[in-house]
Amino acid sequence: MRRVLAVTVTAAVLLAVGVLARADALEQERAEALTTLSALADRYRDSGQRTDYLAGAVERAEQDTADRTAVLAVRPGFLAEITALGTALQGAAGKVDTSAHLASALSAQQTVLAEKANPDTVVAATATVHAIAEKVGTEVASWQAAQSAGPGPGGPRWSSSGPDGYARVRAALDRVGGGGVGLYESSSCAGGNAPACANSNGYIKYRADIAGWSTGRLNWAMAHELAHIYQFRVWGALTSSGAYGALFGSDPEFLANCMAVVRGFPGSVGCNGDQQAWASGIWVGAVR
Repeated sequence: MRRVLAVTVTAAVLLAVGVLARADALEQERAEALTTLSALADRYRDSGQRTDYLAGAVERAEQDTADRTAVLAVRPGFLAEITALGTALQGAAGKVDTSAHLASALSAQQTVLAEKANPDTVVAATATVHAIAEKVGTEVASWQAAQSAGPGPGGPRWSSSGPDGYARVRAALDRVGGGGVGLYESSSCAGGNAPACANSNGYIKYRADIAGWSTGRLNWAMAHELAHIYQFRVWGALTSSGAYGALFGSDPEFLANCMAVVRGFPGSVGCNGDQQAWASGIWVGAVR
C-alpha cells in the first residue's frame, strides 16, 4: 500500500514537473515569438520609412529635373539676346559710352547662370538684355545723326574758346561718358547766365569761359549736362513718376546732380543713398 502511494505521489510530482516544464517552454516560446514579431514589426516599419524616403527622394529628383529642363529650354533665347547685344556694343565702340549698359548685361548674365529652377527669371533677364541692346542701338543712331548734322546748330563748334578750349571741354565730356554726344560753344544758355546746358535734341552747349575751369569742376559740369540728355530720353515716364517727385521734388537739376554723383563726379550738392540708387536707373533708361 505504501509502495503504491509512493509511486502515485512520485508520478504526480513528475507530472507536475512536466506540466511546469511545458509551461516554461511555452512561455519561452511565447517570449521568443514576441521577440521575433517585434523584430519583424521593426523591420517592416524601417522598410516603410525607407520606402517613403525613397519615394520622396524620387519625387524631389523628378521635380528638380523638370525645373532644370524648363530653365534650359529658355536659355537659348537669352544667349541669342546676349549675342545681339555683343554686336551692338561693338558697333557703339568709340561712339557712345556703354559702360552702364555692359554692367547691367553682366548682372543679368550672372542671374541666369545662378538660376537652376525658375524659367521666369531667365525670361525676365532675356527681356532686360533685349532692352539694353535696343537702347544701345538708339544711342548710336543719335550719335550718327549728330555727326551728320554738320558743324553745329547755327555755326562752328567753337568761337571764343578756340580749338584748345573746345578740345578740353570735349575731353571732359568724353571722360564722363558722353562720347558721341554733340558739343558746341554758345552764349545762349539761359541768356548767357548758365555756363552750360543740354538740348532735348541730344547735344550740349557750353559757355567759352568754362574751358578754363579746373578739371574736377569741368568734369562735374559735363556729367551734369550729360545727365540731362539721359533725362530727355525718358522724359514722359520721368515726369509721371511719383518717386521722382517724392525723392527729388520733380527737380531735374537736383536729379542731374545725383546722376553725376553716381558716375563718380560729385558737385556741391549731395544726395543720399536712396536718391543715388534711383538716379542710377536713369542712366540705363529705367524709371522706377
